[in-house]
Amino acid sequence: MAHIHWYPGHIAKAEKKLKELISLVDVVIEVIDARIPMSSVYPDIKKLLGEKPRLIILNKADLADESKTKEWKKYFEEQTGFPVLASCASKNNDISIIVNKVIELAKPRIDKLVAKGLLPRPARVVVVGMPNVGKSSIINKLIKKGKTKVGAKAGVTRQQQWVRVNPKIDLLDTPGIIPLKQEDQSKAGKLAMVNSVSENAYENEEVAQELLDILKEKYPKNVQEYYKIENDFTLYEIAKSRNWIVKEGQPDVTRTAVMVLTDFRSGRIGKFTLDSLEKHDE
Repeated sequence: MAHIHWYPGHIAKAEKKLKELISLVDVVIEVIDARIPMSSVYPDIKKLLGEKPRLIILNKADLADESKTKEWKKYFEEQTGFPVLASCASKNNDISIIVNKVIELAKPRIDKLVAKGLLPRPARVVVVGMPNVGKSSIINKLIKKGKTKVGAKAGVTRQQQWVRVNPKIDLLDTPGIIPLKQEDQSKAGKLAMVNSVSENAYENEEVAQELLDILKEKYPKNVQEYYKIENDFTLYEIAKSRNWIVKEGQPDVTRTAVMVLTDFRSGRIGKFTLDSLEKHDE
């Protein structure tokens, strides 16, 4: 198992900033990566969000195994009691569903304000998630629907920019980045595979080989057909099949590792889900 390392000091700082953002809103849109649904969920998400209602989005669903995405969607709905949607950056046909779910989740809070004699106001929303799960693509999707900048609000830091998505929603256009914790190296490895970890924190060769080991177990035919290999799922074998040879006739595993990770991340090898629901339920 490759050891993924980063600095814990960043975590406390990021958590503090995230809590500040969450305190400003009525609803949280939590974005996770459909290829690694459990590995891209923050382990302390309930503690971080408190009682704040949330909409969970399984993003990059176009790169994941569709049947597995349906299973994970059902799992998260049952575990959290919150709505879960599958989404991808390339399609905008789910914007109205996202908007309607946010309005629905915010309604109890807005109703309470009205009951206190205040005027109804748009629901305030923030998008949160691990690095590179596609928070910005969700924000951009929603902003395209309505581009009116709302500006600073009373009691809200001036740097925070709000965008009116529709008459009933104000979106914080800063994504809340959930800090990574390195307690679980298996999860950290999968986060590296989908490019959610800085490249300085891991070795490409180790992570790419771990990816091949998972794909051998879950999707062997795709890998065999794509790389024209038999049963030896190694960087060494793929480099040989490509005739990528460096000095002294050795296969170029460094170049191969970068290629395998790029091919996986772009969906060229196939649509894969690396996290196993069965293993999680055991």
